[in-house]
Amino acid sequence: MRAARLIKMVLLLQSRPSMTAAELARELEVSERTVARDVLALSEAGVPVYADRGRAGGYRLIGGYRTRLTGLGRSEAEALFLSGVPSALREMGLADAASAARLKVSAALLPELRDAATGAAQRFHLDAPNWYQEPETPALLPAIADAVWDDRRITARYLRKDTEVERELEPYGLVLKAGVWYLAARTRGDYRVYRVDRFAAVEFGGADERSGADEGSGTDEGSGTDDNGRAGMPGRQAGMPGGAGGRFVRDESFDLPAFWAERATQFTRSLLREEVVLRLSKRGALQLPYVTERMAAREAIEAAQAAGGPDAHGRLTVTLAVESAEVAYAQLLALGPEGEILAPSGLRERFAAAARRTAALYT
Repeated sequence: MRAARLIKMVLLLQSRPSMTAAELARELEVSERTVARDVLALSEAGVPVYADRGRAGGYRLIGGYRTRLTGLGRSEAEALFLSGVPSALREMGLADAASAARLKVSAALLPELRDAATGAAQRFHLDAPNWYQEPETPALLPAIADAVWDDRRITARYLRKDTEVERELEPYGLVLKAGVWYLAARTRGDYRVYRVDRFAAVEFGGADERSGADEGSGTDEGSGTDDNGRAGMPGRQAGMPGGAGGRFVRDESFDLPAFWAERATQFTRSLLREEVVLRLSKRGALQLPYVTERMAAREAIEAAQAAGGPDAHGRLTVTLAVESAEVAYAQLLALGPEGEILAPSGLRERFAAAARRTAALYT
């Protein structure tokens, strides 16, 4: 523990002209007295640390001293590639590794380039969660992240609807989408997606596949669906090959970004089970992608344009895929007079009643 702190102190002093005891104490999360003892230990070990006295004083390295201890460890190098998403690093328990990696990179840079990290951080920032949503870190995320990094099989208890089920998983990757963490994992040859906040427990190493109630019972694996009961993506029927220490042999052809893009499209389409026919003004056609599912809106408008385009009054009749009539009612009300519901008849009647109530407010 102390050895790592001493190395970090040297790297800090190497990356800056000088630092006060208070600054070092803050960076190292120790007291100023501990800083003084560590400086003495470094001096005794032959590291040329010089103390400047006075109000503007501090500690600095003299004689152009440069440590050779700047090689990145594996975890630090991996964390460095994620350093553009600091909140994700914290949630996965990698903040310390990323900090050490950035420090080592800074120490290895020429003096005139050492402000690059600060300059970039002050110019670009990623805030992943949605507006009006307080992000919550799933308690088991760091453990699952460890399993993903190490290709370690896990046995997990997962909350699926109103029941808790047990699954043996090969965790392939984590995805942060709109502030929500998802795990892409392989089980029984299929790749599935699981919400991390629904895991109740995780054990490393895995266990033999359970038999009995889960077999062919319509659960997520048995029915070829994911944790929400929706169609799953077929995977390689290669089983779950074992590895030393509970590790699995990773399928190197697996492409996490491509898998997620395809799964996200499948998920969106799986929600759009009903259709609404509506007539749009020119402004209504422009507004439609902003009040409902964007992909469905664009496809509906493109299909209507290809089928003949607007009528003599400039209005475009489209068939829009929607999640349900209730969702369509809440979303399409935002179009106001720029959209007219033609079908289904029940939804048209609801819009007509809403229009009458609105008109009554202005008479």
